[in-house]
Amino acid sequence: MSTAVTAPSRRRRAFPDTPDAAETNAVFTRLAELPEGPEKRRLRDELTRAWLPMAVRLALRFRDRGESMDDLKQVAALGLVKAIGGYRPERGSAFESYAIPTIVGEVKRHFRDCTWGVHVPRRVQELRNTVRLAVRELAAASDSRFPTVSEIAERTRLSADDVILGLEAIESYKTLSLDAERPGADDDFALRDSIGFTESQYELVLARETVRDGLRGLPERERRILYMRFFCDMTQSRIGEELGLSQMHVCRLIKRTCARIREQADGTGPEAPASSVAA
Repeated sequence: MSTAVTAPSRRRRAFPDTPDAAETNAVFTRLAELPEGPEKRRLRDELTRAWLPMAVRLALRFRDRGESMDDLKQVAALGLVKAIGGYRPERGSAFESYAIPTIVGEVKRHFRDCTWGVHVPRRVQELRNTVRLAVRELAAASDSRFPTVSEIAERTRLSADDVILGLEAIESYKTLSLDAERPGADDDFALRDSIGFTESQYELVLARETVRDGLRGLPERERRILYMRFFCDMTQSRIGEELGLSQMHVCRLIKRTCARIREQADGTGPEAPASSVAA
């Protein structure tokens, strides 16, 4: 004959709509005797349904913290399942006393590990919680005025640096989409509109300044060849026709001149007279 979870008795307990300790312990004792199978799974399901209202109420304690209540209820239910799996009545404590810290710990672990927008060390998370509570209490006592760092430090007995770290962590809890409007702005611009970008022409400007002195030291013919090749995008054959040179001669001049300028820009070559690069 199987043991069932009966309707809850109405003793004075933290959660009066849950079964009493004797009934619960009887079910757990029966669970320990049963092998894995349908009957054992049925009793676990009955325990879960009977104690689920307690898990839901514990989840409600964490509402208004930026997390969906449906998610919190699911996490609390998971904590209840873990409590049912780990409880041993022979150890002497009531299931309620064992389950409450297990469920609350599961919910807190969810906040610590799954809800932060960025990775934050546990110490900083604890500072955030301490500072957030102090801010709420001090603001309520001062007509919603945001407290100063020194007031928070005095209230929490933390250093000013730790208070500032906790305040910064409050802002790090949730991330904003780049498509979201800028906080406090009414100009319809999104956050992405305020993000800088790398100017693609900076490297070109730097390169031009790097070779400027080397180009100035070239003979007129070499400067003209480089201008026609790299600024006018003329072929070597076309340049040769313009200057009365062969294509191979133009090719050698370009390679030799570019190598000389590169060496001067890198500081690996001597400051030779410009005439030395001429054919």
